[in-house]
Amino acid sequence: MGFKSFLSKYYGHLVYAGSRRWMEDGSGFQKFTFFKLIHKGSGTQFGMDHDFKSIQSIKDFQEKVPVREYEDFKPYIEKAKAGGKDILWMGYPLYFSTTSGTTSGIKYIPITKESIREQVRAARNALLFYIHHTGKSEFLDGKLIFLSGSPKLNKKGKIAEGRLSGIVNHHIPSYLKSNQLPSFETNCIEDWESKIDSIVEETLVSDLRFISGIPPWVQMYFDRLFEKTGKSIKEIFPNFSLFVYGGVNFEPYRQQLEQRIGKKIPSIETYPASEGFFAFQDQVDKQGLLLLVESGIFYEFIPLSEWGKEHYSRLTLEEVELQVNYALVISTNAGLWAYLVGDTIKFISKNPYRILVTGRIKHFISAFGEHVIGEEVESAIQEVSDQFQARIIEFTVAPQVNPKDSSLPYHEWFVEFGKPPQSLEAFSEVLDKTMQKKNHYYKDLIQGGILRPLILRTVKENTFIQFMKNRGKLGGQNKVPHLSNTREIAMELENILTS
Repeated sequence: MGFKSFLSKYYGHLVYAGSRRWMEDGSGFQKFTFFKLIHKGSGTQFGMDHDFKSIQSIKDFQEKVPVREYEDFKPYIEKAKAGGKDILWMGYPLYFSTTSGTTSGIKYIPITKESIREQVRAARNALLFYIHHTGKSEFLDGKLIFLSGSPKLNKKGKIAEGRLSGIVNHHIPSYLKSNQLPSFETNCIEDWESKIDSIVEETLVSDLRFISGIPPWVQMYFDRLFEKTGKSIKEIFPNFSLFVYGGVNFEPYRQQLEQRIGKKIPSIETYPASEGFFAFQDQVDKQGLLLLVESGIFYEFIPLSEWGKEHYSRLTLEEVELQVNYALVISTNAGLWAYLVGDTIKFISKNPYRILVTGRIKHFISAFGEHVIGEEVESAIQEVSDQFQARIIEFTVAPQVNPKDSSLPYHEWFVEFGKPPQSLEAFSEVLDKTMQKKNHYYKDLIQGGILRPLILRTVKENTFIQFMKNRGKLGGQNKVPHLSNTREIAMELENILTS
């Protein structure tokens, strides 16, 4: 056992013991965080515009500060980008994290010295919790891959801009830098396919023990290794022992990934975003992400059933219920106030507070009032794939409202199989019945003759890679939307299939 892995066990016990207080009193720490944020924000332009100095309660805050999306923050962000001081948070942002918005073009999310510190601390603690619970720390003695976007930052004016994963790359603790792969030069390659090829060359003879990245792009890296060597990952990297991921539900990809690895691999799910690091998996082999209630973020929750109505509830942590879908709203030490993240979550535990990420507010199908969400389609296809011993590489679902043959409308599933089922017809039938069990509105529409059962359309190998490439979103933190309420993605896929 190396020095790093030995020391991490001791440090892991200390960090876990110190976290027990906020794990056991989440709502109390949230109130403390709230008033700390308001006090700090009262000297900002945003705070003065919204009379923060008069806020004495969470209710006062909710009356003075409406829930906002990115477009509503743009005037403040533009002032900060232009060099304004004390706009959303005291001082200047340390960075702007750039993300692609569906309606806003490029989004510029402010990151402060306080918020980047919490990002790094949360990522560190996810590993330390794992070490504490399992006693396994030897992965720290080998090479670690952070499969991320380019760490090369652009500086316009005083503030550097870049992808979150690239920004965080500059803050990897020094004690891990000597273990980190790939090299800075390789990491800066913008073209994802060229970058993957370079990573393969750099890492092929390394003692790789740990990898962090989004599952489909890790799969692409593993596939390239197999193409080059003809060997499984466990043969190439016999000490590979931990996979950390976030951004997408791992379950639809797990079987394909583990087939390429050649064995089951321990994993840790995390929930980071440009806006903050919200949660991580703190229990080994159990569902649920521990909500980080003392990390400089104050959370509010809007019941998804009320979203879109003129008046809706803004619940605090102590008001939430289990197994209810909520839209996530945050106020942060980066200067985002009552900011709608766009994700939906539900609680599976309140002692401590643990969540599941269930989808995106704008990623749903409700062409006929069914309101099918990401969690439902992802869990359905995983269950049916397991039943039929099929492997899924990628998929997406879209409504077909006006079929060319004038038949009833339906949900169309575009699926790329790594291993198809013996009978696609039987697979489709069971998948539709599973969806009906998960969503009673969908069931009512099927049984009422409004919709016909789903249509499954298989696509050729690498269709989704080509789709992302066409969109300029191949690799990094980008992911394929698993469902949408329009035919936009479906039409792009059809164009690829017919080209």
